[in-house]
Amino acid sequence: MQKIIEDEIIQAEENLRQAMLASDVEALEELLSPELIFTTHTGQVVGKQDDLAAHRSGLFTLEKLVPSEQRLKILGESNAIFSVRMRLSGKFAGAPIEGDFRYTRVWVKSKDGKWRIAAGHACIVQT
Repeated sequence: MQKIIEDEIIQAEENLRQAMLASDVEALEELLSPELIFTTHTGQVVGKQDDLAAHRSGLFTLEKLVPSEQRLKILGESNAIFSVRMRLSGKFAGAPIEGDFRYTRVWVKSKDGKWRIAAGHACIVQT
């Protein structure tokens, strides 16, 4: 069972990466929990609708998201914590952004059997 969950989370993370790169609001809608609490690298706390709006409006666009240093911790059959370092480049509010970021996400399996992000945190990796 653990291997199945690991595979599902790895696939969900890849789906998230692709959706973020494409600003695919429909896919992000499916991957984010309605209760999402996400703390950005600047310390701002946002919810699902804030995140979707940033992608929908073009406020936040990504050109590159290259993952490394991935860690996954399975917590039972319906919860998982995923940590990943991402090499990121894109734009926020028209200004270029680039660097290494670390993301931690809490994935929860919904009653409909789909994995969704309930909480997340991002920080800049100082090199």
